[in-house]
Amino acid sequence: MEIIQCKDLTIKFGGLTAVNKVNFSINSGNIFGLIGPNGSGKTTIFNLISGIYKPTSGSITFKNEVINGLKPNFITQKGIARTFQNIRLFNNMTVFENIMVGCHCKMHNRFIDDLINSKKKKEEEFQARKKTINLLQLFKLNHYANELAKNLPYGRQRVLEVVRALASGAELILLDEPAAGMNPQESNELMQLIKKIREMGVTVMLVEHDMKVVMNICEHIVVLNHGEKIAEGTPEEVQNNELVIEAYLGKQVK
Repeated sequence: MEIIQCKDLTIKFGGLTAVNKVNFSINSGNIFGLIGPNGSGKTTIFNLISGIYKPTSGSITFKNEVINGLKPNFITQKGIARTFQNIRLFNNMTVFENIMVGCHCKMHNRFIDDLINSKKKKEEEFQARKKTINLLQLFKLNHYANELAKNLPYGRQRVLEVVRALASGAELILLDEPAAGMNPQESNELMQLIKKIREMGVTVMLVEHDMKVVMNICEHIVVLNHGEKIAEGTPEEVQNNELVIEAYLGKQVK
């Protein structure tokens, strides 16, 4: 079953067409890769799906609901979360508090509940803390629970950002170059992390330049170049596609 579909997705910035009539869909529970050279439109598509940009034309459908133009907070409430190429943690908050922030977007207590510290608020806080503790243990961050986020090793900061996104209750998580700056050991750990996310029933959409990561974990890949889709298929099909080879390596001069 498809969890998200992008149909003729297009965005223009003045006279520049950054994404031009791109079509793809992602099956629920899949690990999906979006790759291409720098400037090909990958992060722009992430920004369209997550509500940072509004499409000029075309549509984005999530769980059979068109989400074009919804603000990012409503997109998150629908069940889509993302990470960023540059880590965006709350550096002066603890690891525990960072994950709790992710939980808060699903809370429904009102101002009056906060004011009187109502039973409803206490129950929601209890459930959020319980969920945070479970995520800390599941992703082996429990030893860092009381550490400030800025004091974590780089690889752990990357993991924390992913876990915070998961805490929102996301059904689809968008990972924007999660392996950037990682050493080979951290990249291998990242692949295991992404597989664990999929085992939780969460669909993963991945933008990544590390082809080892992409080819080892993605089941389906779309390739962009100059804002247009030039190839789509399994890792093997994409690796052997002449247009993909040309986009990454350039055309051989005779």
